[in-house]
Amino acid sequence: SDLDGTLLDHDTYSFEAALPALSILREHGAALILASSKTAAEIDTLRTELKFEHCPAIVENGAGVLEPGQTASELGDGTYQDIRAILNEVPERLSQNFEGFGDCTASRVSSLTGLSLSGAERAKSRGFSEPGLWTGSQDEKREFLDWLAAKGLTARQGGRFLTMSFGTTKADQLFKIASRFAPAPILALGDAPNDIEMLEAANYAVIVKNEHGSGITELKQETTKSVVRTDDEGPAGWNSAVIATIERLGLDTFAK
Repeated sequence: SDLDGTLLDHDTYSFEAALPALSILREHGAALILASSKTAAEIDTLRTELKFEHCPAIVENGAGVLEPGQTASELGDGTYQDIRAILNEVPERLSQNFEGFGDCTASRVSSLTGLSLSGAERAKSRGFSEPGLWTGSQDEKREFLDWLAAKGLTARQGGRFLTMSFGTTKADQLFKIASRFAPAPILALGDAPNDIEMLEAANYAVIVKNEHGSGITELKQETTKSVVRTDDEGPAGWNSAVIATIERLGLDTFAK
């Protein structure tokens, strides 16, 4: 499951509305794999709060995996400094509309995201990717991304931020992790374009309503019952979709 705008409320980052479904999943031993642009430091804390610390988590849009029981410090520094070095080389006329987390103080990240100051510090503790705010035109954005692509960087548009990495996606990691739980099928939930590959790779998918972002265009699988859209936003939509899927398919389907 994606986090921001999906399992977590867009404005408050609360998952309270999803507590009934989360309780059902825990009670019956289903695995919840968090898959987010958030850092290992952020997900390490959240995974514990959700009581799914025994499950692996996909961090920084698929650029890394936090294993069960593994801490953020054990995951290491990854490729972040290499990404920042490339971004620092971008000509000013192309980079002037992109503000990365590495360009910001923790206070600035807090104001951009609505996170607490300590939460913003965890969001800045990156190992594999660089999110940022794009404020230019679509034509300027294409030129900016083309320049980065020539250097080996790819970009994923989330519900709020544009995130740079060396290309590993949530879907790439999903395939690797899913083999651990085979033959149980995969239910994927997301709300933004950077979730599309993950949604398409799963057996069942839920597009969670999010009025704050660019949303997800119609997927080819939507002609079947394997892809549904929620009426409610964020964790409320997540909760109802998970419970509806369990009622339709049976909880044992997803229990390891």
